[in-house]
Formats: sequence, structure tokens, C-alpha cells
Amino acid sequence: MFANSRRRLLTLLIASGLLPGLSACDLIQEKLGLENPAAKAARLTAEGQAVGGACRQSGRAIEDCYSIYSWLPKAAIYEGWRDMDGYMRENKLPTVEPQLPPPQAPGTRKPTRARPAIDAEAGARAEPQAADAKADQPADKAH
Repeated sequence: MFANSRRRLLTLLIASGLLPGLSACDLIQEKLGLENPAAKAARLTAEGQAVGGACRQSGRAIEDCYSIYSWLPKAAIYEGWRDMDGYMRENKLPTVEPQLPPPQAPGTRKPTRARPAIDAEAGARAEPQAADAKADQPADKAH
């Protein structure tokens, strides 16, 4: 009689101890970097549509968007590009020229630029010449 109630109590305690851990599965998955495949696909589709629209607004060719944003679904990029194209034609909006170069795709390295050598002697010669030029100019007189 007591053994049966003891088992029920033990089962209840174990279940109540595991329940908070099971309810936080999403938080644990987020901390581990795991993502639900359906949620990931929906997120990538939305990002692809936004990128496609932005590419069209900035006047980029659809092929350029595909190559720059290769990790996003091409169908989503095309859908966003096409929707923005229709919107811009309907409202007679001009393209907005991008001010920055396109971002690099993940996994590619930034090209290193050769830095010009600074000639310390040439820099030292330029400073006295600038000071001499200021000294040769007449000072303005206050009225």
C-alpha cells in the first residue's frame, strides 16, 4: 500500500523536476546554436526577399545578387527582386545608387591592399616649406 503511493510520489517528483527543463527546450536549442529547419527556411526566405528587393532598388542585376548572397535561396531573391521591380515601375521610382561596395560572401577573404611606403624624408621636407609659405603671407590688419 505504501509502496504504490511511494512510486506515485517518486514519479510525480521526477516529472515535476523534468517539466521546467522540457519547457525550455527552445532556449536550450538557441544557446546551442540549433535551429528548427522550418523556422530557418522561413527566415532565409524572408531575408532573400528583402535582399532581392534591395538589389533591385539599388540597380544591381539579379545575377549579381545571386553571386553576392549565395547562401540565400535564389527563388526568394528573385521574388523580392521581381516585386520591387513592379513596385518601382508602377510608381516611377528611380534606382538608388549604392554608396558602399557589396558585402563579401561568407567564407571569402578580404583582398589585402598594398600600402604605399611613406618616405619620412619627403614628409620632413614638406613641413618646413608649409611653415615658410605661412610666414611669407602678410597678416590681416584689424579695422
